[in-house]
Amino acid sequence: MTLRTFTLTALLLGTLTTSAFAHGYKAGEIDIGHPWARATVPGQPAGGGFLKLDNHGKDDKLLAVRSDVSATAEIHTMETTDNIMRMRQVDGVAVPAGKTVEFAPGGYHIMFMQLKAPLKQGSSFPATLVFEKAGEVKVDFKVEAINFNTQGKAAAGGHQHH
Repeated sequence: MTLRTFTLTALLLGTLTTSAFAHGYKAGEIDIGHPWARATVPGQPAGGGFLKLDNHGKDDKLLAVRSDVSATAEIHTMETTDNIMRMRQVDGVAVPAGKTVEFAPGGYHIMFMQLKAPLKQGSSFPATLVFEKAGEVKVDFKVEAINFNTQGKAAAGGHQHH
């Protein structure tokens, strides 16, 4: 194998490896980075979904999420007050112009409620994000290991609902 062939092969493999873990979409001027969900176990009624929103345009708001993987999908936030973690549903999440909003374990997240089947690691499922100004965009949530977090490291604890 020549040096040139080796270099091209290495670059191609690097691109394929990166794209397996990172995938993105666009809604107007909002970049949607790596929608993912944690794998669930049989009988688990809900699963958590995460992503990153980079707004390069005007103020907007994520209003809703829809998916056939569950009966409903809700936007939630998680806050810790006096060492007590509380999760609550919100009516939407502002995505200010020039800012990044991250949906990650321990903060904003999407709850896929009344799952129709377990979310299996390595699979993916479609969902629709609904923005106030940018409109609707279809994305695929990749299902990662139960302990996967946004840095690709083992995350502490699981996400239980109620």
